[in-house]
Amino acid sequence: MYTFLVIVQVLVAVALIALVLLQQGKGADAGAAFGSGASGTVFGSRGSANFLSRTTAWLAAVFFGTSLALAYVVHGKVAPKSVVDSVKLEQPSAPAAPVQPVTPAVPAVPAEGATQPAAPAKKDEAPKIPG
Repeated sequence: MYTFLVIVQVLVAVALIALVLLQQGKGADAGAAFGSGASGTVFGSRGSANFLSRTTAWLAAVFFGTSLALAYVVHGKVAPKSVVDSVKLEQPSAPAAPVQPVTPAVPAVPAEGATQPAAPAKKDEAPKIPG
C-alpha cells in the first residue's frame, strides 16, 4: 500500500509540474492589452476554465488526498506522542525529612557585677590601655 501511494504521489507531482508550466499566466492578457490594443479591457474577458486548469485542480486534489493517505499509513491510527509524554520523571524513593529552622545564637547576658570582656581591637586601631 505504501509503495503504491508513493508511486501515485510522484506521478501526480510530475503531472502537476508539467500542467502548471504549460499554462499561460494571467499577466499575459494585461501586457497584450496595453501593447497592441487587441482587448477591450485591461485583463481581457475571462471565460470559463479550460481543460488545463480543470485538470490541474483535479490533480491538486488527488495530490492532497495521497498526502493525507501517506500520513495515515506511516503513522497509523495512533497519534504521535508528545515529547513531554516521553520524559520519565524521577520519583523520590522516600519523602525528604523536614528542615529544622536554624535559630541564631543569642549572647548570654552577664550577671551583675561581672566584668565584660574588652571588645576586640580593629586592625587599624591601636589597643586602648586603661589608666
